[in-house]
Amino acid sequence: MKELLEGSYAVAEIIKRCKPGVISAYPITPQTHIVEGLAQIVANGELNAQCVNVESEHSAASVVLGASAIGIRTFTATSSQGLFYMAEVVYNIAGLRLPVVMTVAARAISAPINIWNDHQDVVSLRDAGWIQLHAEDVQEAVDLHLIAYKIAENNSIMLPVMVIMDGFILTHGVETIDMPEQADVDKFLPPYKAPYKLDVEKPMTFGPLVDPESYMETRYAIQETLKDVLNLIPKVTAEFAKVFGRTYNGLIEEYKTKDAERVIVAVGSVCGTIKEVVDELRAKGKKVGVLRVVSYRPFPAQQISEALKNIPKVAVVDRAVSLGSIAPLAGEVKAAFFGKAKKPKMISSFVVGLGGRDITKDSIKEIFRLLTGKEKQGEFVDLKPELLKENYEDPV
Repeated sequence: MKELLEGSYAVAEIIKRCKPGVISAYPITPQTHIVEGLAQIVANGELNAQCVNVESEHSAASVVLGASAIGIRTFTATSSQGLFYMAEVVYNIAGLRLPVVMTVAARAISAPINIWNDHQDVVSLRDAGWIQLHAEDVQEAVDLHLIAYKIAENNSIMLPVMVIMDGFILTHGVETIDMPEQADVDKFLPPYKAPYKLDVEKPMTFGPLVDPESYMETRYAIQETLKDVLNLIPKVTAEFAKVFGRTYNGLIEEYKTKDAERVIVAVGSVCGTIKEVVDELRAKGKKVGVLRVVSYRPFPAQQISEALKNIPKVAVVDRAVSLGSIAPLAGEVKAAFFGKAKKPKMISSFVVGLGGRDITKDSIKEIFRLLTGKEKQGEFVDLKPELLKENYEDPV
């Protein structure tokens, strides 16, 4: 059914159809409308769930941890500093192998305070053991939540998933959405039956003290399971396509890369802008393309290296920065070619759009232009020279 919806309310509607039993979140911009919408849905009697109001994101994460541990499907959402406040529990959820699904409205990190989009929050928690899936548009954000539950609750996986949508750009953007019908959702996503849970009739211990004799194996198990996720995601998206008629690879998306001489690698909503530029430059005879990374964790290194191995020049665009080191996505793309015989002649790195700064079509054209020169390493695009003196030369 086609509906014109704001991104946040579209997420609330699809979560309603996923039928979580416990929802808990603390409002933080730009995530607030998601849980506002769900609270209204529960209050209206449209969803039989406990909507737990809490005093902080740490408590919200703790609530869904506990609910998931007793075998209930759960949902939470957060953003930016809220995700950081959750961090202790975020690691615990993954370590306990609980299939929690969380929407992250990706947003910049303070200081200075900034409520607009970049990927610094989710990048900073990329090693927590959660699967991380990035949406390009609102329709994909809706669909990825269904896919997320299907992956997380697979008995051979049992790991939590973050569905990441760019703050304001997608959370507050209004799009026409093909909202899945409840009957189709029920067919694709049956009720959750936990393979293990806290139960007074069958006592278990969750998260005990583990000494050096055993701890390392717990990390190894998660690492190996995430390798399994790389194989599972395409199977789940293929099943999704059969039920809903929309096709996703779920790991990467190649757009006009087969004969390209220059390709940009990116994640999230900016890929829509890059595709428009690719179409414009293709019309002028330029052989360019874009490779979109959907699954940031687990990182599809093999799929990326295979897609880019014959591309002469590659630009990796990061909407985050690893201060004092190489940009995060760029470092992982470069590492994907370790030991590979065939690789691009050049992999340049660009940092763009921090704190919500617009990434325009001119910005993307400039990156393609810079790919004709020497390799760039973490070059910031669209800096304002008049502000550099204030922040760099005289920071006090």
